[in-house]
Amino acid sequence: MARPRTPVAKAKVEARDKQHPQRFKDRSEPKVENPIGDPPDWIVDNDLTKARTAWLTFTSEIPWLNESHRSFLEIAANIRGRLMTGNEVGVQALNLLRQCLGQMGATPADASKITVANDDEEEADDLDD
Repeated sequence: MARPRTPVAKAKVEARDKQHPQRFKDRSEPKVENPIGDPPDWIVDNDLTKARTAWLTFTSEIPWLNESHRSFLEIAANIRGRLMTGNEVGVQALNLLRQCLGQMGATPADASKITVANDDEEEADDLDD
């Protein structure tokens, strides 16, 4: 099995981006075109869960989330909300949370795979036409 990619932030700290700039030149933080928005009305904070708080925490921790991530975020917020209140969460729920985080690009290895085009390159292409 291949080693996971080194996230750009870690590469900068370890100066790997200076040693091997070609490995990191096309990686950048993705832009959000359709923002995730507010949590749905059915996601609430109560004695059993802090799902609404978890939703807002996820949106601040994972800035590239957009509306296509809403379903994954609903699941992840519910599970994390139960964790935040100290409720018992089984192994299956934790595994589902891990899978949702991976699908949203929220793990270090998955986040490093997200790339966006630089605005400068797009402008240069427009000028060439």
